[in-house]
Amino acid sequence: MATAFSTLIKAFTSDVITPIITRIQGKSAVGLGIQLGTKGYAPTFINLGDLISTIVYFIVFMGVIYFLIVQPYKGVSARRGVTVFGDPAPVKTCPACQSDDLPVVATKCKYCTSEI
Repeated sequence: MATAFSTLIKAFTSDVITPIITRIQGKSAVGLGIQLGTKGYAPTFINLGDLISTIVYFIVFMGVIYFLIVQPYKGVSARRGVTVFGDPAPVKTCPACQSDDLPVVATKCKYCTSEI
């Protein structure tokens, strides 16, 4: 599924965003960028239009992932009563066995059953 979204978003940026950026540069523009060598020699052309297109691609792709995967997962987890993507619950250490994953409100250790 991620590959399909990736392909769709890549096509959007290369077919829609890149031509818009190129058009902003001017009618005869090869692309938005800087020519380092001979004019028209593609290997020495720093293509900033493709860089902007890639940044837009990344932002759109991460937005799709966030709103179609992360947000629904957080909602389902909240309905189950599980906290995800949050701070861990505070814990304390048992003085007898040194286990350090006891809840703060615990009065006895769940491993050695000593008083805390």
